[in-house]
Amino acid sequence: MNSTKIRLSIVLLPAKLENMISANNISLAYGKRILFDEVNINFTKGNCYGIIGANGAGKSTFLKILSGEVQPNKGSVDISPGERMAVLKQNQFEFDQWTVLQTVLMGHKRLWDLMQEREAIYAKPDFSEEDGNKAAQLEEEFGEKGGYTADSEAAALLSSLGVEEALHYLSMSEVAAPIKVRVLLAQALFGNPDILLLDEPTNGLDVETIGWLEDFLASYENIVIVVSHDRHFLDAVCTHVADVDRQKITTYTGNYTFWYESSLLASRQLADKNKKMEDRKKELLDFIARFSANAAKSKQATSRKKALDKLVIEEIKPSSRKYPGIIFKPERNVGDQILSIENLSYATEDRVLFKNILFTVNKTDKIAILSKDATAVHIFFEILAGERNNYEGSFTWGTTITKAYLPNENTDYFKTDLNIIDWLRQYVPPTTTDVDEIFLRGYLGRMLFSGDEVFKKCNVLSGGEKVRCMVSKMMLQNPNVLLLDEPTNHLDLESIQAFNENMIDFNGIVLISSHDHTFVQSVCNRIIEITPKGCIDKLMSFDEYITDPKIKELRDSMYAQ
Repeated sequence: MNSTKIRLSIVLLPAKLENMISANNISLAYGKRILFDEVNINFTKGNCYGIIGANGAGKSTFLKILSGEVQPNKGSVDISPGERMAVLKQNQFEFDQWTVLQTVLMGHKRLWDLMQEREAIYAKPDFSEEDGNKAAQLEEEFGEKGGYTADSEAAALLSSLGVEEALHYLSMSEVAAPIKVRVLLAQALFGNPDILLLDEPTNGLDVETIGWLEDFLASYENIVIVVSHDRHFLDAVCTHVADVDRQKITTYTGNYTFWYESSLLASRQLADKNKKMEDRKKELLDFIARFSANAAKSKQATSRKKALDKLVIEEIKPSSRKYPGIIFKPERNVGDQILSIENLSYATEDRVLFKNILFTVNKTDKIAILSKDATAVHIFFEILAGERNNYEGSFTWGTTITKAYLPNENTDYFKTDLNIIDWLRQYVPPTTTDVDEIFLRGYLGRMLFSGDEVFKKCNVLSGGEKVRCMVSKMMLQNPNVLLLDEPTNHLDLESIQAFNENMIDFNGIVLISSHDHTFVQSVCNRIIEITPKGCIDKLMSFDEYITDPKIKELRDSMYAQ
C-alpha cells in the first residue's frame, strides 16, 4: 500500500472504497480535555454530511483534522487516490495581495500552479525547443483541468454569490469584509472539488445568496462536509447528520430536522417503559415513511429519499443532548395599545439608515424586522429599547407593556467581575420578593448553568454563555413583549431549537431580527422591512415575502439611489 504525506497520512485505499474520505481511530486531547476518543467515520461520494454538536464539542476542529490543519494525537485520515479537497478559508487577509478573481482561481491549486508555470515559460526571452516541449505538456494538462474556461467559470461563480463584476479585478485588500467572505466561499466551490469542507458557509450571506448556495450543494455530486448553525440550510442540503457527542461522532441518515425529531421520538419511547416493542417499531416505521414522503419534495429528493428508504429503525437512537428550558411567561396580557411608531428616522454622517418608519403593533403580532443594512436593524432595536435617543420621529409604548430586550451586542452588560448568580441578582424586578440563591439558580438552571458554574466570573464568559445569561435575565422580567436582535448568535443548535419552539408558543408580542431562516419562518406572521425610503409592511410569512416577485421589485426600489 502506497502513501504520500499531506500533513496527515493519506493512504491509498482499495478500489472498492473509492470516492471517500475516512477518519480512523482519531483521538485528540488538549491537556485533560478530551475532544475525540477513537473516532471512526466514513464519508462517501454523493452525500452531504452536516456536522452538529454542542458549542465546544469540536466540530470545527474535526474539519481541521480532515483537512490536515490540525494533527490528532492518534489516528489517520484516509482519502481515495486522486481526490482533490477544498476548504472554506476563514482568514480574510490571507489573499490581500491577489485580485478577487485570482483568489477564486487559487482554490484549484494544481490549476493555479499550471497557470503560473505557463506564464513563466512563455515569458522567457530565450524560449528553447525544450521549453516548447514543456509548454505543450503544460497546455495538455491545462486543458484537461478546464484552464481555458477557468476565468469565466470563476467570474460566473462570483456573480452568483453576489460579487459584482466591477470588483473582480480589485485586490482583496480593497474590498469590504462581507465581500471577502463571498470570495473565499467561491474559492472553495471553484473547480468541482471531490471533497468540500465548509465551516459556517452561510455567515454573512443574505437570504437570496443562501438560497443559491442551497441549490448548488443540493445538486452537488461529490462529498460535502459542513458545519452550520443554520437549520434551514442543513435541512436543504444534508443527506446525513454526523453528531459530535461524548468524544465520539455518530452518523445518522437524514437531515437535521429528521435527526432532531427522530431522536426526540426515541427518547420518548425509551422513557415509556410500558410501551410494547411492536408499538415502538410501528411508530418509528410510520415516522420514517412520513419523512421519506417529505424528502421526495426536497431539493435533494433522489439522494435523501434513497438514504431514508435504506434506514433501519435500529439506527434511530435517543440523543444525550440537554436542551435549555427557555420559557417566557407574561405577567399580564397586552392591552389594546402596544406600540405606535410615527415617522421614525435615523441617519449617520454618511448615509440614511431608515426614514419615516410608520406602523402600529397589534395583538398577536410576531414581527420580523428586516433591512439590507444590518446596522439599521441594530439601531432600530436600540431606539425601541430606550438605549439610543439621537433619532427623529417618535414612538409610544402602551401602559400595559413589559418588554425585555436581547441586544445584538451585549459586551457592556458583562464588564464586571461579578459572578453569574450575583450578576443576575441585579435584574430581579423590584416587585419580586424572596429572592434567594435557590430562586436565582432556578432561572440559571433552565439555561444549563448548574453546580459551581453559577459562580463563574462574568468577564471570562464565552459568547454563548453571555447570551444564555441574557435570556435568564429576560425570563426574570416576565415580559409580554420581546425585542430580539439576532437571538441565535453564539448559541448552539440545542439552544436555538429550544428558543425557536418557545417563541412559537409565546403568548405575547415578538419583534425579531434574525438570519435564522427557520426561526423567522416558523415564528413570524408579519414582515416589516425598514429602508432609507420608508418601510414595507406585509402580513405574510417570511417565505412568502422573499419569494414574491412584486415585493422583490418594491424592495429594490426602496434601496435604489
